[in-house]
Amino acid sequence: MRCVIAQYPFELTRVGVLTSMAGVKPEIVTGDSVTIGRRRYPVKQVGEVITRQDRRDFSGGEVVRAMVRLGFTCHAGPRAAPPSARVALSPLQVASALLGNPDPRNA
Repeated sequence: MRCVIAQYPFELTRVGVLTSMAGVKPEIVTGDSVTIGRRRYPVKQVGEVITRQDRRDFSGGEVVRAMVRLGFTCHAGPRAAPPSARVALSPLQVASALLGNPDPRNA
């Protein structure tokens, strides 16, 4: 399959991606990821291995689109809550949450 990543065309195949990623140890997943074989890799790591480009040269979305078209399962990373949904906690509330005790003011 022909795809463009970082403005460069690549001919990728499912078998070629599996072969390229064989023996590559997955990094810790903190964002979007893709399952290749039995392992889950960050999309930027996969893009770097299959394109041999620096991961700053392409976006994760480009790699996700290519991997989905090849039939791999992609997973969205955790998304931050919108600023309006965040509630500032008092130091007492933070300490209570860390200790696992309810806030006495809310009782």
